[in-house]
Amino acid sequence: MRALVTGGAGFIGSHLTDALLAQGATVTVLDTLTSGRRERLPEDVDLRQIDITDAPAVTAVIKELRPEVVFHLAAQIDVRASVVDPAHDSAVNIGGTITLLEAARTVDARLVFASTGGALYGMDAPIPSDERVPPAPEAPYGTAKYCAEQYLALFNRLYGTRHIALRLGNVYGPRQDPAGEAGVISIFCGRVHEGQEPIVYGDGTQTRDYVYVGDVVTAFLAADASDQGGTWNIGTGRETSVLDLIKHIGQAAGRETAPSFAPARLGELQRSTLDATAARNDLGWFPLLSITEGIDRVYAWIREGRSDRTTP
Repeated sequence: MRALVTGGAGFIGSHLTDALLAQGATVTVLDTLTSGRRERLPEDVDLRQIDITDAPAVTAVIKELRPEVVFHLAAQIDVRASVVDPAHDSAVNIGGTITLLEAARTVDARLVFASTGGALYGMDAPIPSDERVPPAPEAPYGTAKYCAEQYLALFNRLYGTRHIALRLGNVYGPRQDPAGEAGVISIFCGRVHEGQEPIVYGDGTQTRDYVYVGDVVTAFLAADASDQGGTWNIGTGRETSVLDLIKHIGQAAGRETAPSFAPARLGELQRSTLDATAARNDLGWFPLLSITEGIDRVYAWIREGRSDRTTP
């Protein structure tokens, strides 16, 4: 199989690249290396430093490589940044996706898109939320991801393609930067390891559906193996509060951990959890790792030096 992975030098994308290479696929990575890191990838991987909003460059590389599948993970992922600059967020998350769809159509490639579940369903959604819940995002990031999903669905109707959108929960695991803007588990583990307090925005009772990166990679592979097009949630169906995270991290660190508190941030939900029953039924996918096991792995990764080549 010939595969293209946008955002392949990122946290999730690099793990997916490794899994595809292990299956014998020919893989090319597109990444600006703005937040992605070359060190996360095997030395001999084909890396093209191209922005997905650069339509001529994207079209040229897809026509050159003629991939059978494009795994589209490149994105502007910071919810707070989307509130500050929604135009940039939409240019990357909507415009970049359209560019890839148009380029993929020239070589009859399929697109598997990393969408969001956590930022899409809105504050009044039932818990857990399934794919039938009407999206009501609270920030430009979720709005842009939903709009990009609609373009995938439109192309499926217009051109008979079988593009797939995976609505991911809050993905965590090794290689997620503890000093980054997203990824509360890695950030908290990093602070606790350094003897600092985790900073909780709000009262800490807010919940998310935390899904381990290794399970997310298997979801992408299952989506590619399917002959269906459509949209599926990828999550655990379990709520975990921020305060619960801190308790689990303290257990992993072997000491009690107390947070400091700061005001809640604009555009963030109080509760979010995904019902992934459809992914189990349609794709044969389900998560394997518990939150406690996953946090143990993240804390061990940080304690051991945060290698960019750690496997999930």
